Amino acid sequence: MKRLTIASCLLMWILAFLFPACDGLEDHYSTNPTYRLSFSTDTLAFDTVFSTIGSTTRQFMIYNRNNEPLNIESVMLASGEATGFRMNLDGRKGSLFNNVGILANDSMYVFVEVTVDPNGGNQPLLIQDSVLFTVNGVRQSVLLEAYGQDVHLCKGGITIEKDSLLAADRPYLIYDSLVIAPDASIQIEPGATFYMHDKANLIVHGSMNASGSIEHPITFRGDRLDYILNDILPYDRTPGQWGGIRFTAESFGNVWENVIVRNGTSGVMCDPSTPARPKIRIHNSQITNMGGDVFTAFNCDVTATNSEFSNAGGSVLILSGGSYYLAHCTVANYMSLTQRGAASASPLDSKSLHLLHNTAVGEAPPYPILQAHFDNCLIDGSFSAGNPLSATGEIGIVASATNEEEDFDYRFNHCVLKAQSIESEHFIETLFINPQEPPYRMTGGEANKYIYDFRLNSASTPGVGQADLEIAREYPMDRYGVNRLSSPNGPTIGAYEFVPEEDNEETAE
Repeated sequence: MKRLTIASCLLMWILAFLFPACDGLEDHYSTNPTYRLSFSTDTLAFDTVFSTIGSTTRQFMIYNRNNEPLNIESVMLASGEATGFRMNLDGRKGSLFNNVGILANDSMYVFVEVTVDPNGGNQPLLIQDSVLFTVNGVRQSVLLEAYGQDVHLCKGGITIEKDSLLAADRPYLIYDSLVIAPDASIQIEPGATFYMHDKANLIVHGSMNASGSIEHPITFRGDRLDYILNDILPYDRTPGQWGGIRFTAESFGNVWENVIVRNGTSGVMCDPSTPARPKIRIHNSQITNMGGDVFTAFNCDVTATNSEFSNAGGSVLILSGGSYYLAHCTVANYMSLTQRGAASASPLDSKSLHLLHNTAVGEAPPYPILQAHFDNCLIDGSFSAGNPLSATGEIGIVASATNEEEDFDYRFNHCVLKAQSIESEHFIETLFINPQEPPYRMTGGEANKYIYDFRLNSASTPGVGQADLEIAREYPMDRYGVNRLSSPNGPTIGAYEFVPEEDNEETAE
């Protein structure tokens, strides 16, 4: 009997200790009608949410900044989840909670997600709801907002088997891989956007014609629309968000104009092929910010003009064997969001440019013939200038196991190179530089919200007004549509004509 009495007393003491902490059981909540809740935001806004695909989780805080505890009589979604919003209050899921206690000067989390139903339109549709709070008969609210976007959803591995037009009416959301079959050719309309999910790839066996415009480029990017660091670093400026684009050995005749490819892992890869047929023609395009290498080609015929290749965890350009022509291109590696060299799948050291003649790379065999001509190109990076014929610096020109030097045909004409000066017939009117500070408008970092702008920042910067005029006449407009031939400071080496900053703010992306 004595043991039972002690046990009963102990149980009553435990219950007396626990019950006041439970919602709805606090008997000394304030009834002061002037007391209010505070919130970390009055509007919880989601980035664009693809229909049928759930959003990431957002959150806000509830604060009781009063000196007495409050009983929140109800917390509810105004729509009762009809709009697709879902709520989690301090670890509990639901659309309605009654008698939620919050202690004096305390706080709690509200987590919110949303899944948007298809709206049948091509433009984003605003979805709104509210979380309603009632305290002592007084109602307060936090607004919920999201834009729902219908998409062409490609999930489970899609293969395009016949000639097709990919319209720009709504975005494409690619899970797994999108494959272009060997006998198929795709044409992509200007303005089309491809949101690539984690590890998704585009594999081209056939051919693709992606011809956008300056106003309506064709874009390949990751599908995360939110931020890693609030208002500073979005996922869309972070490398490694998806896989890459691969042109297989049997793919020829590809055309890219005004195409943007950014923030993948493996960048653009052209498999070992033959220089007897054009592999790809790239004009007025940007391939940038890859966790591995930006652009790699083995024994291919590639032409790139008026284009930017930039920022790699590995190398920006790896060209081995084959025939390559680049004019008015900017090749720069100022990667800061991953360690250079750490993420590359290539056995080569990180560089802005690798030219490889009769040199094996990984599983690729050596290719004895290399022709690589660069006109009015800028090649730069964050490494110090090294000898371009050595393993140091931003440029590596490598020949091995060959006595046929006549097959190693490379030329830099009116280029700006981050390299030590070298006397050679391969370098014509070339400017060798090793600046202490990057000569560009913006090179990332938190202060610039990790934005890179590779336009030159001063009329006195090497390359401004020093391009080969005959080459510039063939490409009179720069990547942003600025006329090189009528520019008072031109023509400028690289993809971007120099224009004083105050006159050119609207051209930046």
